[in-house]
Amino acid sequence: MTLAMIQQGFPAFGRRLKRLRRATGMKQAALAHVMRVDQATVSRWENGVQTPSPEQQSAVFTALSDHRADDAALKRLVGSSQACLHLVDEASHVCLAYSPSRARDWSASQHSLLGVSLWQFATDEIRQAEMELTDEGWWDLQAPNPKAFITSQAVHDQITISAGQIVWERLYLADGTPVRLVSGTRVRAA
Repeated sequence: MTLAMIQQGFPAFGRRLKRLRRATGMKQAALAHVMRVDQATVSRWENGVQTPSPEQQSAVFTALSDHRADDAALKRLVGSSQACLHLVDEASHVCLAYSPSRARDWSASQHSLLGVSLWQFATDEIRQAEMELTDEGWWDLQAPNPKAFITSQAVHDQITISAGQIVWERLYLADGTPVRLVSGTRVRAA
């Protein structure tokens, strides 16, 4: 986890948590028990009255990830696609699958970032687009419109993000867990 992630956490944490918890079928009381807090605390998190530390946010998403379906077929489709795309858990941005084209774009092997939260590598434009989702009703809609925006390049030790257009689309795993299909097009150098 990077310093920026530790300091900032996830935008709209409560709405993310509520959608993911409901999708996995976990009750607030059960999550509270796993997190060693009371049910009222989970309720306050979901309603935005209280926001846990970024470390605790990550722990919540990890606890919920243990209750999800695998959806190997969807991951296989993404992992073998010719398009430059990847699939992430919508709440935590944990990478579930990515195409060979995306691996080349990221300058990474096709498996090195599986299970890693990509939020720590987000550009300013990605962070801004993520914050705009709340105002656009993304967290309140079952099937929100795709979100398209332009991002700048960012180079990290584990990953390089190319400048270009990004499109986010919500999909659901077999158990109802919301995931995000991320496709992109590089900006061509003139």
